[in-house]
Amino acid sequence: MERALTIDEAAHGPNHPTIAIRLNNLALVLQDLGQPNKAKPLLERAITIDEATRSPNHPVTALRLNNLALVLQDLGQLNAAKPLLERALTIHEATHSPNHPQSALYLNNLAGLLQDLGQLDEAEILLERARRIREAQ
Repeated sequence: MERALTIDEAAHGPNHPTIAIRLNNLALVLQDLGQPNKAKPLLERAITIDEATRSPNHPVTALRLNNLALVLQDLGQLNAAKPLLERALTIHEATHSPNHPQSALYLNNLAGLLQDLGQLDEAEILLERARRIREAQ
C-alpha cells in the first residue's frame, strides 16, 4: 500500500482524491495492526485533501471523519473523536437521509463513543434509532 501511495503521488500529485483513498486505506490497515498513532496523520491528510477536492460536506469526507474518530477512540482521545462522529452523521444524513441504511453505522459508532464517555442515556437513544433503521430494511 505504501508503494501504491508513492506511485499515485508521483502520477497525480500529493493532493489528488486518489491520494486520499490510498491514505485512508493505509490508515485502516495500520489501525487493524494496532498502530492508530501512525494511522491518525494519514487520515488527517486524507480529510484535508477531500475537503479541498470534494467539499467539507461530501459523503466521502464523512466517511474519513468517521474513520479518524475511530482511530482517536483507539488512542483514548474520546473528546476529540465525538465532534468528528457528530459531523460525519450530520453530513451523511444531509446528503442521504436520516433513515438511510448507512446512517445506522454512523449512529452505532457515535453510540459506542458515548458509552465510552459514560453518556449512556444518549447512547441508548442512538442505538434505538439505529435499530429502527435496520429493521425497516
